[in-house]
Amino acid sequence: MTTAGDIMHRGAQWIPAHETLDRAAQLMRELGVGALPISDQNERLCGILTDRDIVIGCVAMGRDPSKVTAGEMAQGTPRWIDSHADVSEVLREMKEHQIRRLPVIENKRLVGMISEADLARSLSEGEIGHWAESVYAMSGAPRMR
Repeated sequence: MTTAGDIMHRGAQWIPAHETLDRAAQLMRELGVGALPISDQNERLCGILTDRDIVIGCVAMGRDPSKVTAGEMAQGTPRWIDSHADVSEVLREMKEHQIRRLPVIENKRLVGMISEADLARSLSEGEIGHWAESVYAMSGAPRMR
């Protein structure tokens, strides 16, 4: 059985909810990632911040990223998966909630992230094709021809 822990990218880092978006962007650049889980004061997942969130939800709205916090951008119920969950559970969670990145938790702590790239490295072409079709079709994203 392949688990979330087997396919995840290790070394994911939190951005505390009180940190500003300019600091989040710097951390994304340093880590070479496009998303960061947001943690509350107890190091519990309270959201995920993407580079797109910073651009669309802050910069394009005329807001100052040095004054807006990661916590202000956190919306909805954050989704995550246990490191011991089967990869089929990972796929189901991502499909049902139309998400492309999924934090991996073990013993209530962040241990990694699963992204599309991680899925592509771990699944067959048919599996990744089916997953991508269902996630992108459900999200209303334009289809590539």
